[in-house]
Formats: sequence, structure tokens, C-alpha cells
Amino acid sequence: MPGAKEKPMDEAGIRTLGSGAGGDMIFALSSGPVPAGVAVIRLSGPRTRFVLETICGTCPPPRRASLRDLRRPADGAVVDRALVLWFPGPASFTGEDVAELQCHGGRAVVAAVLEMLAMVPGCRMAEQGEFTRRAFDNDRMDLLEVEGLADLIAAETEAQRRLAMSQAGGALAAIYDGWRDRLTRARALIEAEFDFSDEEDVPDDVSAAVWEEVARLRTEIARHLERSQRAERLRSGVQVVLLGAPNAGKSSLLNALARRDVAIVTEEAGTTRDVIEVHMDLDGYPVTLVDTAGLREEAGLVEREGIRRALARAGDADLVLWLVAPQMDAADRVTGPPEGSTALWRIETKADAGEIWPDAGTGEQAFRLSVRSGEGVDALMSALAAFAADHVGGLDEPLAARERHRRHLEVCLAALGDALVERRSLEIRAEDLRRAGESLGRIAGRVGVEDLLDVIFREFCIGK
Repeated sequence: MPGAKEKPMDEAGIRTLGSGAGGDMIFALSSGPVPAGVAVIRLSGPRTRFVLETICGTCPPPRRASLRDLRRPADGAVVDRALVLWFPGPASFTGEDVAELQCHGGRAVVAAVLEMLAMVPGCRMAEQGEFTRRAFDNDRMDLLEVEGLADLIAAETEAQRRLAMSQAGGALAAIYDGWRDRLTRARALIEAEFDFSDEEDVPDDVSAAVWEEVARLRTEIARHLERSQRAERLRSGVQVVLLGAPNAGKSSLLNALARRDVAIVTEEAGTTRDVIEVHMDLDGYPVTLVDTAGLREEAGLVEREGIRRALARAGDADLVLWLVAPQMDAADRVTGPPEGSTALWRIETKADAGEIWPDAGTGEQAFRLSVRSGEGVDALMSALAAFAADHVGGLDEPLAARERHRRHLEVCLAALGDALVERRSLEIRAEDLRRAGESLGRIAGRVGVEDLLDVIFREFCIGK
């Protein structure tokens, strides 16, 4: 910046820091993989201005893109010409001073810029999720917003993007904070009643009003938790398992639905020995297709393990597609799908063969198709998209999308249920309210989440 005081230089020609500066400077490539048209390299830390003055000569005005030559500290050689932005803290993503270098996206250029930054004393490459971790530590984001950001980065479908945006934008945290505030007020009123019961200005009927409010809150949380089951499934994707005897056409159907060769297809029975997954976007909803080993009685050791895994996945699936082919060998034929499947559709394959399919009554819905001719494949695809929309669609409110959220909400509900038991003492019921509020606080990271932080931030890539 013009008029800025020059920093002293060391023997290598690098500006040195004054006394009292501390904290690591981190940097990383924050844009997509190179080569690309533009690469964005992000820096964060208390000495961001020092780094910019070291490699650019001057620090640009805050929040204004400035064209600068990036020079190596040791010899002053120009590495690249880039747009440089400086965001003084705390009004930045991490809450610290932050800078972005928008340089050319060639591999050699990016490598040279990263090497140049590593030459500056106190600068190091960021670890996974370290930028976001600093935003959390500096109260720029709560834990729900952090997880929403991770889900937004990982979103593969439009429905997942909308769900993640509502969480990353703070809408879900606002709901939980509101519930927690109501619990705090309820506790305060209850504790006032048993601490100051002899005072005239404490109404006698305050307890009844408090417990009515707690009952309403419990109903709201229970409804939210029930609705959140769909949101949790939306985040992970609707699970559709292809099941049937060997050579029923499971792998061929998987390839046809995925529109690419994912699974090996041969005439030999038992080709598929393990579970194969394909993630798909059907009308904006995430669907995971799971190809499995063929079910038959006469199977070897390895094939039996594949069958065990197939049945396990079918037990956890949202939908089982039971494939039946005409004129199957007696050794490979199975009488029907395993009992207990949540939803089951019968898929009659190899329709171009023009023959008879066994056990015509199996399945809630029936489809006849031919992968070779394409007959019936589009109809099945449309039906799967409608099934996914019915299971995870229509989520127009912020909802809990992770198992961690669900566990804490369940603890909160249980504590509220205990608090509503009238035969318990008032002191114990107030403690139940405290436990419920603490469970809500843990969801957003307000209390006691230190043991989770490393796990959560490892979900991010380097540079975020």
C-alpha cells in the first residue's frame, strides 16, 4: 500500500517480522485441479499483509482486485502476474487476514507459486479443512454451518445442494438456537419458582405454563426428527439393490441404467462376486444402484460370501429390484426374493427372447424389459426417479441430515419426556431441561464437541 512503512530485510532479502507476531500462515490451492484457466491460491493468518508485501512489493487496497507481479523472495524473479485480493480480518472467511492470488492455472505456474509461498518464513501448506477450522475457531461459522459446507461441496444432485445450502446458510442452527433459548427460559422460570417460592412477585401458576411450553416444544422436535429421516436419506442417496439368480441380467441392467460399462457381463454364472455401486442423479435426486452376486444354492466359498453381502445390502435397501430371466437353469433358479424387503419390484429381463418367466406373481410392481433392444429401460428409469422423489422429495424446510444430529435430537426428546413426568421433583425436572438444552447445543458446536472436530474437518479437501 502506498505510504506503508517498509519492513526490515534479512540476509536473503526477505522482509522480517517485528516482535510480537505469532501464529502460522497457511496457504493452499483452493480452486479445482490444474490445468485450468485460472487457479485460486488462498492464504490466511495474522501475517497475510507481510506475505503480500514480500511477494508483491505492496499490499493492495482491501477487497479490491489488483494486478500484481508475484516475485520470489530470494532473487526477485517474477513467477506470474496475478490478480491479488486482500480481506482484512475479522470480516473474512476465516476471521483472520485472508488473501487470494488468482494466477494462471498451468501446473508449472501453480507449483512455482506454492513453492514461492513456502519460501516466506512462517508460511506452510494448509492441512485438510484448516481454513474452515479457523473459521469455526474464530466464531465465523458454527458446526452445523461447517457440516453444511462439507455437504455442499460433496453434493451431486440439485436436491442435495438445496438441503446443504439451508444448513450452510445457518437456517438449521437458527431453529436449534431458538429451541435452546426457549428451554433456557423454561429452566429460569422453574428455578425461580423453587428458589423464590416465598416471594409475592412469583406467580403461582408459572409452573403449569412452563410445562405446556415444554410439551409444545417436544412435539415440534419430534415432528422435526421424523421429517429428518428423509433428509438423512437424501444426503446418502436412495439405495436400490439389484437381486436375483446368476445370469438374470443384473449387471447388464446396471450398465444400461448407468449408460456405461460398470460391471463385467459374461455368460458364465457367478461372474459378479462382490457388491458394485453406481451413483446416479435421477431428476435431481440421488440414487445408488447396487449390483450383487447371483443367489443360488450351489455356490463356492467366495461366491457364498458374495451372496451374504448381497442379502445384507438388500436388507438395508429402500428398494429391491428382483430380476427374473426366462428358462433359467434349475441349479441357478431361486424360488423368490428374501423376505422382509422394504419395497420390491419384479423385473422380467431378456424380453427380446419371447419366452416364459417363472413365478409371475412376485413383486409390488412388474416391469418387462430388454437391455439388448432397450425395451422397457426408459420406463423403469422413470419409475425409479418417481420412487426417489417420493422418498426424499418435498423437503421445503431445514432438517437434520446427519446421524450425529439425529442422536442428539433423540437425547433431547428423551430428556424432555423425563421432564414432563409430573411425579418427579421440580429440581430433577429442571435438570432434565438442562440436559435437553445441552443436547441441542452440541449439535451446533456450542458445547462439548472437541472430540468430534478432527473427524469432521477431515471431510474437507486441502484448500478449504
